[in-house]
Amino acid sequence: MVTFLDVIEKALTGKPTLPRDYEIRIYSKNLREKVEEYDIKYDGEQLIPNDDSLARDVFNAAFDFFIETGVYCVDTGRVIKFTEEEVREGLREAPSKVYFGEGRDRKPLTPRKPEDKKAPWCFLGAAGGPVSSEEVFLALMEGYASIPETNSITTPALTMVNGLRIRPKSPLEVLGAIRNAVLAREGMRRTGRPGIPIMNTLSTAESAVSLAAALDPRYGLRKSDGFMIGVLDPMKVDFDRLNKACIIMSFGAPITIDFSPMVGGYAGGPEGSAVSTVAHHFMANLVFKATYFTPFPLHIWHVCNTTPDLIWVNSVYTQAVSLNTKFLTIPLVYVASGPHTEMVFYETAASVIPPIVSGGHIEALGVAKNKHEDYFTPLEAQFAAEVAYSVLGMKREDADTVVKEILKKYIDKIKDAPLGKKFQECYDIKRVKPVKSYVEIYESIKNELGNLGIEWYK
Repeated sequence: MVTFLDVIEKALTGKPTLPRDYEIRIYSKNLREKVEEYDIKYDGEQLIPNDDSLARDVFNAAFDFFIETGVYCVDTGRVIKFTEEEVREGLREAPSKVYFGEGRDRKPLTPRKPEDKKAPWCFLGAAGGPVSSEEVFLALMEGYASIPETNSITTPALTMVNGLRIRPKSPLEVLGAIRNAVLAREGMRRTGRPGIPIMNTLSTAESAVSLAAALDPRYGLRKSDGFMIGVLDPMKVDFDRLNKACIIMSFGAPITIDFSPMVGGYAGGPEGSAVSTVAHHFMANLVFKATYFTPFPLHIWHVCNTTPDLIWVNSVYTQAVSLNTKFLTIPLVYVASGPHTEMVFYETAASVIPPIVSGGHIEALGVAKNKHEDYFTPLEAQFAAEVAYSVLGMKREDADTVVKEILKKYIDKIKDAPLGKKFQECYDIKRVKPVKSYVEIYESIKNELGNLGIEWYK
């Protein structure tokens, strides 16, 4: 078995390589060759494929690509390589059931298959989106914890501490990470669900030292939570991220890795993005000893995964993983539009359906490209969960038809997606309830999508 110390040794002794050589002459070149070798093609016609042989080809291409390419360590300038047997061993040893949470909110996360009727794990929240104040943060956490389908929460990221803007790797980041943990748990206590796991750890803790500082049990984080580490594109690591992994392993908690091989970036087109996303699962499994996985391939210009090519990518890589491994993969949904718009619900439905019918779970929701302070609310996450539950058991060909119809309603607006309104304008913050005008939009879209073939489960 490959140990964490083995990984560190490989990072210190691997083949010396310049960053640009790895990015262009190794990663991008190898990826193009594997896409061609396995004849993987995106035709733009079928967005949710139902051909299992395509999923197998994507998986096999990713397997070969990962072994040939390896992982680049930025701090040593060396490539971490794994043998075929090491990768296969990692696949065999990966857990197929992990428990998260405490009390009545303690539940197991298990794999799903395409067209599965088994309920998905709903990892709901702000997906690390930025918030402007502690008041907004706390209200959001109350709202996410109040959603019945919430299995775990993905917290927002504080950008201010006592009116001071957080600077990376500064004492303010440490203080912000601690505050992030305290407020998150307090929001859950206020809803009577203190046992819900926080599965993206601390969005505010960019550095390993901030993560370590916030792990004191008095702040609210637990071994039953999940701890997220984001990797560098393309397929790179650095010592700070490896330090985070070392800290979390010593703490004894589950680790997830989030990764985004971008369409239009080093991965090339949708075919390369799909293959690379599967390969990143191998990287997370072996380098970081990940227990679960949170992929979110995006469009490099639109910064969302609701375009037709990304819908195809999300469907294909999810099928490749669910049909060929026992990995616990939770695709993250990113939409271009903001709250209090019709488009945010159209995009959410179109991006939630593919991973659910393809055998995955969901992390929802990155709203308004996840880069504008306070532009997200619990209502979008609630809607995502309702869509997920309502398409359980749906055939992939039927889901393909539904998604294409939904796409027609927003695709021409992707380039200039409406930003919408802030949380404070969409919700009564004291009662943590959506305002009437937003509820009316939500209900109108549910009725409209019901006519397209979504049978709402409640």
